[in-house]
Amino acid sequence: MPLALVCLCLLSVTVAQAQSTDAPKDTGSSDVTVTLHADQPLGKVNPNIYGHFAEHLGRCIYEGIWVGEDSSIPNTRGIRNDVTAALREMNIPVLRWPGGCFADEYHWMDGIGPRDKRPALINTHWGGVVENNHFGTHEFLDLCEQIGAEPYVCGNVGSGSVQEMMNWVEYMTSDADSPMANLRRANGRDKPWKVPYFGVGNESWGCGGNMRPEYYADLYRRYSTFVKNYSGNRIFKIAGGANVADYNWTEVLMSRAGRLMHGLSLHHYTIPTGNWGRKGSATEFDEAIYHKTLSRTLFMDELVTKHSEIMDRHDPNKRVGMVIDEWGIWTDVEPGTNPGFLYQQNSIRDAIIAGLNFHIFHKHADRVSMANIAQTINVLQAMILTDKEKMLLTPTYHVFEMFSVHQGGTFLPLQIETPDYTVGDSSIPAVSASATRDADGEIHLSLVNTNPNQALRVTCSMNGAEAKNISGRVLTAPKFNSYNSFDAPETVKPTDFDGASLRGNQIEINLPSKAVVVLSLR
Repeated sequence: MPLALVCLCLLSVTVAQAQSTDAPKDTGSSDVTVTLHADQPLGKVNPNIYGHFAEHLGRCIYEGIWVGEDSSIPNTRGIRNDVTAALREMNIPVLRWPGGCFADEYHWMDGIGPRDKRPALINTHWGGVVENNHFGTHEFLDLCEQIGAEPYVCGNVGSGSVQEMMNWVEYMTSDADSPMANLRRANGRDKPWKVPYFGVGNESWGCGGNMRPEYYADLYRRYSTFVKNYSGNRIFKIAGGANVADYNWTEVLMSRAGRLMHGLSLHHYTIPTGNWGRKGSATEFDEAIYHKTLSRTLFMDELVTKHSEIMDRHDPNKRVGMVIDEWGIWTDVEPGTNPGFLYQQNSIRDAIIAGLNFHIFHKHADRVSMANIAQTINVLQAMILTDKEKMLLTPTYHVFEMFSVHQGGTFLPLQIETPDYTVGDSSIPAVSASATRDADGEIHLSLVNTNPNQALRVTCSMNGAEAKNISGRVLTAPKFNSYNSFDAPETVKPTDFDGASLRGNQIEINLPSKAVVVLSLR
């Protein structure tokens, strides 16, 4: 494989049989070799790879983000202050809303105007609860402004009309003297918002309408025609893409509608057991399931590669971006919670999953233009969990915050020789790595050690770069299922990392077990 490409060259090394889940220990060190080619820079890592997703699902919006202006929880215009402060610290580039499956039964005019006059409805997808529509277009775009994120709005194709979608775009983005713009003004917003990203439907192969790709391609061509650019706002139009390995869907969409889109979505969730009926616990799992979970998340690389090959045939100049706008681990809900709310805990395993996915997205930075983890608060692989006035940051939050230094950086290819991490007859690479260089010339190297039992000694040689100073942070935990609870909210948190040293153009790194490390080289 050419040096300009990242590769995972696996050194055949047998790893000792996994130790007890209750007391994983470091068992020595094995050599890992990394060669970083700073002299062969490739494209930019789009900041939107670090995007997020907030659906009207469970306690993501209500309680997680929206508490109302009369709440005793400190808030700004009904949006809780502790959450917005944490999200700003993460440097969220883009936020997707209102769904998800909810998007294709959402009628935006129900969520504007005086809140006490907004009609309520039943959220048929998620728990059958009453949706009071108190959090609508104005509230979402206010949230985006408060946290500094660009909005990605997903429109209703499944149960909505072309007229409804066209009016929504005009309502949000037009500065004209027109009915929709004047309605927005009457509802308290004079100037239009900038809405740079708009999705034309969601999961049209499933909850968005159970459509055939040929049918959806025609609908996309029709609906997207009326997603117009008003008042200098330029919309990046995103078509609903494939469910995991449905490569025919990508083939049909690219061949029939590719020229009319700017992005094509892809959805893939990591299911620990591989069984949607019994996905497995978020915190109670053995090492066999831990290993299988990481193996299943690495399938993302194959998916992106194969879907990219199809897109390349139709779009060799890579004008259309791949938008992985739903990804992350999906486990069984926490015991005693509403099964329709998808509330799950979040462990160091999930932090490692996030790091592995980011490295895959970096590797495919020439095609992947956005990714949105599911979901931001209290749902699936959440960044934040809340319990009334309490709030905690999950291990996944910390990886997002640590990796924010990669946003917008120039991708630097590397080669890695790593031992396997083996459980039973299944093996995955023990170490994953990725590097970028920021606008100031600082290089950021991130590493993930998937092995929960073994620390590893990493030697990294840099071609075309020298560093005089090195600093870093590490995220690890006592056990591979350690997590943060409201009783112990800082069990898993980043600390300064002193396990790396410079020797000329080489870096010597003592990489802890089950760890994510980010190094800064100046």
